Amino acid sequence: MNDVERHPLEPFIPEGARLLMLGSFPPARRRWCMDFFYPNFINDMWRIFGLVFFGDKEHFVDKASSVFRKEAIVSLLTERGIALYDTACCVRRTKNTASDKDLEIVSETDLDALLRRMPMCRAVATTGQKATDVFTRHYGIKPPKVGEWASFTFDGRELRLYRMPSSSRAYPLKVERKAEYYGKMFEETGLASCG
Repeated sequence: MNDVERHPLEPFIPEGARLLMLGSFPPARRRWCMDFFYPNFINDMWRIFGLVFFGDKEHFVDKASSVFRKEAIVSLLTERGIALYDTACCVRRTKNTASDKDLEIVSETDLDALLRRMPMCRAVATTGQKATDVFTRHYGIKPPKVGEWASFTFDGRELRLYRMPSSSRAYPLKVERKAEYYGKMFEETGLASCG
């Protein structure tokens, strides 16, 4: 039986965060190219962000070193009020892969506590099937279709849950098409433009 892994990162919550993006769990450390969320160089999350905010999928990519430009990513997330974490805080990898289907969740993230740390948050985006399943089950929401949203109430706050396409290359959609989904969500949440 594989060992239980604890989440290696603290939630990234910039002051005044208005959007919380939730994945399932980071890949194994050996797959990381930086010490942050979506650290696998073949994951397209930061290419999606590059396309959405700068019209350039290489904006956050340091090609020469095969790493993402973490400082630039953190700066954008802080400026836009985008928080990041995952729906699992302890997992067991059943097959030693980075795939969600091979993750057994041992303990889920305390989603209520996370949202309470973000009083300005009005939207949550799940970035994969497992994250969507955990979140919708916890809040009793019918899962929206990919690219769509459902509303829910938490602590008297009306929020939206956006279900986004996975940024994993295993998800069969071109990065440009994924960026269209994310761009629409950032537009609707008011995070696409400054201010």
